Amino acid sequence: MKIGYARVSTEDQRLDLQLTALKRAGCVKVFKDHGLSGSAMARPGLKRMLASLRSGQTLVVWRLDRLGRSLVGLVEIVDELGRRGIDFQSLTEEVNTASPGGRLVFHIMAALAEFERTLISERTKAGMAEAQRRGSHVGRPPILSEQQVAEAIRAVETESIKSIAARYGIHARTLQRQFRKVQGTDRTAQEAAPPRGIFVPGRLPPP
Repeated sequence: MKIGYARVSTEDQRLDLQLTALKRAGCVKVFKDHGLSGSAMARPGLKRMLASLRSGQTLVVWRLDRLGRSLVGLVEIVDELGRRGIDFQSLTEEVNTASPGGRLVFHIMAALAEFERTLISERTKAGMAEAQRRGSHVGRPPILSEQQVAEAIRAVETESIKSIAARYGIHARTLQRQFRKVQGTDRTAQEAAPPRGIFVPGRLPPP
């Protein structure tokens, strides 16, 4: 049994061409996404289609980029289908994993996707190394500024961790992690709390 999937990126585009081609290819049902980019893998129609497919069926698309713009994302979907015993067919590129030639094309695509992942990883590492060399911050921006952390540390003398964290809109444990960074430690186990009203560096009060 053949199941089709059709997608257009903008609201003013029409699905007619794809639907006609999928019907001629023998699709008994077609799932659709209208006005959604192929770079977004979280698409309602795509999600429903992947959940409905069963072993022995074939997913058919009019063209490869209708399923996904990213080669890596496209290969991941087709690879998942293969593990579930589902074949994949693209009408325009004449890719059909049910045939030896189609499986060969898919293996080549998988190799290219892996190459792309490696290049992205290498570029990311090189960028991080260069940023560290320049002394730039690497990673997500800090949740609280240095001034806010300093204010929070002073406030611990009279307030609970929970109330201070709520004022900054964060969780108490998140605030504790900020304290640990300032104190130059990254302990995961919380130490015994000092008496209420006293803040001892290196000893965090309970949330």
